Amino acid sequence: MAWLTSFYPDVYLDSTYEIDFEALYRKGFRGVIFDVDNTLVPHGAPADACSIALFERLKSIGFESVLLSNNKEPRVKMFSDEVHTRYIYKAGKPGKKGYLRAMEMMKTSPASTLFVGDQLFTDVWGAKRTGILTYLVKPIHPKEEIQIVLKRRLERIVLFFYRRSLEKRQR
Repeated sequence: MAWLTSFYPDVYLDSTYEIDFEALYRKGFRGVIFDVDNTLVPHGAPADACSIALFERLKSIGFESVLLSNNKEPRVKMFSDEVHTRYIYKAGKPGKKGYLRAMEMMKTSPASTLFVGDQLFTDVWGAKRTGILTYLVKPIHPKEEIQIVLKRRLERIVLFFYRRSLEKRQR
């Protein structure tokens, strides 16, 4: 099952809001690409105080940022306008094109960019294929579109083997 590792995140956390962006900046990271729905806010929700504060914090640290979403422009633009960052809609994740375009917008490289998202088969896989450090976060809210609900069942299998591989490495 070695092929499963192409879906394994580099880091798996409960929430976007627990990432130590200051430490990542000190390590040389300069750009952050974010998924929106269920990564920063519940699916379809507007920006909230936490997400607005996060983007203000990122700017004060010195990070560039881009929202990368497979959603339509009105949804992504609304959120982008509230957090004051750039965006790419209908990104075609897990294809590499959107990730490469985001790095071009931020003037970063795979070595200086990280990606934060809540889905293995689109967010993580696409970022890994592009050579970007991947952070998988648990979905904020269980309400999701049916196609995502079905993918979550497969994700559980991959995450089972991911956790098992972490346990083996820690022994």
